[in-house]
Amino acid sequence: MRHRKAGLKLSRTSSHRDAMFRNMVTSLFKHQRIRTTDVKAKELRRWADNLITLAKRGDLHARRQALSIVREKEVVHKLFAEAAEHYGDRSGGYTRVIKLGRRPGDAAPISLIELVLSVDDKKKKVKKKKKAKAKIDKKSVDKKKDIKEDIEKKTADEEEKAAVEEEKGGTKIEQVKADEKSVLLESDTIAEDAEEKAKDETLEPAESEETEDSAAEVKEPSPKTKDTESKA
Repeated sequence: MRHRKAGLKLSRTSSHRDAMFRNMVTSLFKHQRIRTTDVKAKELRRWADNLITLAKRGDLHARRQALSIVREKEVVHKLFAEAAEHYGDRSGGYTRVIKLGRRPGDAAPISLIELVLSVDDKKKKVKKKKKAKAKIDKKSVDKKKDIKEDIEKKTADEEEKAAVEEEKGGTKIEQVKADEKSVLLESDTIAEDAEEKAKDETLEPAESEETEDSAAEVKEPSPKTKDTESKA
């Protein structure tokens, strides 16, 4: 018979079971909700309710008892600081178990266990969420403005660079045109020099032919001179 034997064994040793539930209850008070199997969730409710009653008591001995169970000191301090506000009017039922269905793989039934907060706490959470959303919206708007300003600055800088490059390109084109003109002038002068040289070369052989003809005429004696020479 299992008289006066509370709790489930869950096919684990006592040390393993205690360590597992200590970790789970620490995560529950830290994140306010966790997901686990149905059997573990139902057993975890006992641990969470006992710790909340200790936190509502609020004395030093209760704090030391909670520290012997919960792994993190910060979680214990938060629990004792907020227990009176969250659970002052309640005498029990501090947690809620919501069934989620079966887990893929082993088809184990899964549940969500979470802390039950008061209506005022829910309103505060909603207000905090709205404020956070408003802050996020403001930040996003500011970021968009900054991005637009950066884009405008970049476009202005690019336009200035393009204008400077165009000016440089115009000066380069003018320089190239001037160089082309100088090259054309040089080529014209070279062509004129070549034509003058060719003319000079054509004139020189004609003059040489004329001189040769004159020399031949000088050498050939006239018929009168021939007759005078024969008479003599």
